[in-house]
Amino acid sequence: MALEIKQQLRQTQQLVMTPQLQQAIKLLQFNHLEMVTAVELEMVENPLLETAAFDDPFTDKERESRNDLDELEDTVREPERPESDVMAADWENYLDSYGGDYSPAMRDFSDQRPLENRAASNESLFKYLLEQLKLSKLDEGDCRIALEIIGNLDENGYLEVSLEELANSVNGDTDKVRAVLAEVQQFDPRGVAARDLRECLLIQAKVLEPPDQLAVRVLEEAFDSLHRGKIDEVARKLKVSAEHARGAVKVISCLNPRPGASFANSDTVYIVPDIFVIKLGNEYSIVLNDDGLPRLRISSFYQQALHSGISSPGAKDYIQEKMRAAVWLIKSIHQRQRTIYKVTQSIIKFQRGFFDKGIDYLRPLILKDVADDVEMHESTISRVTTNKYMHTPRGIFELKYFFNSGIRHGTEAIASESVKNQILRIVKNENLKRPASDKQIVEELARSNIYIARRTVAKYRDILGIPPSSRRRKKF
Repeated sequence: MALEIKQQLRQTQQLVMTPQLQQAIKLLQFNHLEMVTAVELEMVENPLLETAAFDDPFTDKERESRNDLDELEDTVREPERPESDVMAADWENYLDSYGGDYSPAMRDFSDQRPLENRAASNESLFKYLLEQLKLSKLDEGDCRIALEIIGNLDENGYLEVSLEELANSVNGDTDKVRAVLAEVQQFDPRGVAARDLRECLLIQAKVLEPPDQLAVRVLEEAFDSLHRGKIDEVARKLKVSAEHARGAVKVISCLNPRPGASFANSDTVYIVPDIFVIKLGNEYSIVLNDDGLPRLRISSFYQQALHSGISSPGAKDYIQEKMRAAVWLIKSIHQRQRTIYKVTQSIIKFQRGFFDKGIDYLRPLILKDVADDVEMHESTISRVTTNKYMHTPRGIFELKYFFNSGIRHGTEAIASESVKNQILRIVKNENLKRPASDKQIVEELARSNIYIARRTVAKYRDILGIPPSSRRRKKF
């Protein structure tokens, strides 16, 4: 068969992701803080963008860029306070008074920030142990091994590597590393640098005041039985009465299984809601969070320069390019706000029972339900609801929280989150000496017309961080 070259027409459809479309999709999935950062970066790169006060009237070009967003009510907020200008400081008086008073009592600290507005610095476990290492009597070689040990502790204070690995890293022998490890384990907090839970508790039990030799024996000789909760087995192994064994176990339960946890970074991470839902009478009002998000407009200076005629073709092309980018950004922001508004309206419509009565009335909901309601694609709904939070009269919830699978509840269906809340309520009200097993939880839910399998209860219990009944039982 001979090969030949010929022309052929073919008609196909293809989705082209223009830079403008990519930017709109990217803005849509940003949360509030990411959106504020993106707008600030865009204002730095585009000189045609400038901020306008919220009470300034719209220009014709701004009205055109808003599309049909006029039906949404503009959120009124207080204007931001301007940042302090370093050039506005009274440098003349500062230079005259510089060096005039060296006494802290005579110095004026009124220009400094109040103490409650200063960020607190948390001391890390590594730094805390390093300060103790500097005060120890270890020689230079041992300090190098100790520093290697301290650097390999996890956030709970446990040693993550073996003695052989430590010996290879410092080019030393295992016996030397073991001796230095014993010295580091005497540092505060007690139990730090332990290799497992048993060693951590044993280090603390040996320094108890007053001493408790039976607690030490329990950890040394019957730790496996203790770990399984077999108090009678512990008593038989140690040949003591069950009462004495329970007393020793009670002492051990007061020890700290995670000595380094108090040094972990526990800074409070605050959630900034993207949407506020306010109840007014019997209706719910939606307010989008515009705090920190400036109202953008096109600079009038560059508009006049473009219409007045610019001699340089390069400058004209640059201004036109930046103007198109600025107009598209403003349109994309308004379209993002409008999409979030419509999706929130749809969620409130589907989950009205939750907003009125609570979590027990949360109904099953999938992305397709909201997508069909607002006439958008499921991928758009997924981007809108990802990493965004809603402030409601019942608390702050992620938008994804309102989408749940359904479980049979009598003749209707109930959301999985409601079932988890029911399980949590059953566990909180149980008898600690006889906690409810997974089978008993299934029977309790069945009495409320919620029918699920025992393995589903076990799965939800693991998600909620609830241990099994054998570990929830109170021993003494």
